[in-house]
Amino acid sequence: MAFDIGELAPDFEVEASNGEKVKLSDFRGKNVVLYFYPKDMTPGCTTQACDFRDQHESFKEVNAVILGVSPDPLNRHDKFIEKHGLPFLLLSDEDHQLAEAYDVWKLKKNFGKEYMGIERSTFLIDRDGKLIKEWRKVKVKGHVEEALTYIKENL
Repeated sequence: MAFDIGELAPDFEVEASNGEKVKLSDFRGKNVVLYFYPKDMTPGCTTQACDFRDQHESFKEVNAVILGVSPDPLNRHDKFIEKHGLPFLLLSDEDHQLAEAYDVWKLKKNFGKEYMGIERSTFLIDRDGKLIKEWRKVKVKGHVEEALTYIKENL
């Protein structure tokens, strides 16, 4: 499913690390930083999660909630959160329906092997549920600061 800037972002209902089912529409009235990452406990994903952790209060100051999404099961998310003190929800997308809805479930190549996986991406959704900005094929270094700056300057 493809959607464009300015359109309503696809709603979803998935299991979250707080033990509840979470819907995007639960966060109306807040800006939502929905970031997709490949796998808990890997170097790049850990750096990205810790960058979001370190800027968590700054995102709260601009009325933004952070939601991380990967295909990992909840028990792995729990370990990731505990190990790194993550103060935001992680969503479990084991069947990758959410990743497919946001068009980030892609064919990847690594050391000559091809497989399906998450293309690191971030989506900024405004208080009304509209997609405002997307970053695809994200490079971890500097990304969290770029997203925060964008919110401060545009929302």
